[in-house]
Amino acid sequence: MKLEQTEFGRTPNGQCVHRFLLANRKGVSVKIITYGGIIAELEVPDNKGCVSNVVLGFDNLAAYLNGHPHFGAIAGRVANRIAQGKFTLDGQNYQLDTNNGPNHLHGGREGFDKKVWEARPMPTAEKNVGVKLSYFSPAGEEGYPGNLKVEMVYTLNDNNEFGIEYKAVTDQATLINLTNHSYFNLAGAGDILNHQLTIDADRYTPADETLIPSGVLAPVAGTPLDFLAPHALGERIEQLKPNPGGYDHNFVLNKTGGKRPVLAARATDPQSGRTLEVLTTEPGIQLYTGNFLDGSLRGATGMVYGKHSGFCLETQHFPDAINHPEFPSVVLRPGEKFHSRTLFRFGW
Repeated sequence: MKLEQTEFGRTPNGQCVHRFLLANRKGVSVKIITYGGIIAELEVPDNKGCVSNVVLGFDNLAAYLNGHPHFGAIAGRVANRIAQGKFTLDGQNYQLDTNNGPNHLHGGREGFDKKVWEARPMPTAEKNVGVKLSYFSPAGEEGYPGNLKVEMVYTLNDNNEFGIEYKAVTDQATLINLTNHSYFNLAGAGDILNHQLTIDADRYTPADETLIPSGVLAPVAGTPLDFLAPHALGERIEQLKPNPGGYDHNFVLNKTGGKRPVLAARATDPQSGRTLEVLTTEPGIQLYTGNFLDGSLRGATGMVYGKHSGFCLETQHFPDAINHPEFPSVVLRPGEKFHSRTLFRFGW
């Protein structure tokens, strides 16, 4: 097992951003930067032993600072959308920034994806390596109440499992819904429309044109959202009505709520033979197929990031949950501990 730390660059105000390399003995390695907790590279062998980067990202800090669609970043305090940026908590009304049309998205204009996290390497063990990232979010940041202390632990083991464990505490009732926004491409190049996907979800949350759920939990049966059996991502993508240019939907997972992550989704690239299994303790997962990538961004290996160059499987609570009491709660109160785990298991 290998753990290395290097300087990745400095922000305009002089903050040092570090990069951590975690590597196992099977050829899997991941590079994490402290800016945004971003997974910048994730290399995995294929069925012929050739190693490729299977996530979208950059090899320099300037590219991240110039703006990007949350490549590999941690989204928070609240991932996904809050309708009109408004919510009421314990009788108090709050107005957040509306940075996605009429809605609040992924924690605001300067959410956790744009913060420099403190980092501490974990003691290297026989079977895994890891790094702990922490961030203190003061009360009022991006309009949220409460001082929030957040920890994330990234680990990689010899079973080719890359794990993310999230923890948080607060001194005042607040909201929290954390996820990682990695864009995967198991082929390492091209688009992801031939990837086969399975999602263990009988239902999803229908949404309006701004992707705010109606509150209904609708069956996936008979729709292009039925991934209970494997389907290619591009097989039914044109059937989506209204067509948002691809998938951007929250699925209600059939198994959820325990302390141990359970299998939620499985993706396979037929050409390389690479597989990805996503296990989580979260109740939902957002499938997004890079609908707004337009070729204007280029990755570390020179790959042009065009439409459908990557897909996201964002483990999460449901969008706009604070305004839907029928959804699993995203409220965190003093004395409680937020705890969530997601595992990305690779194979070939």
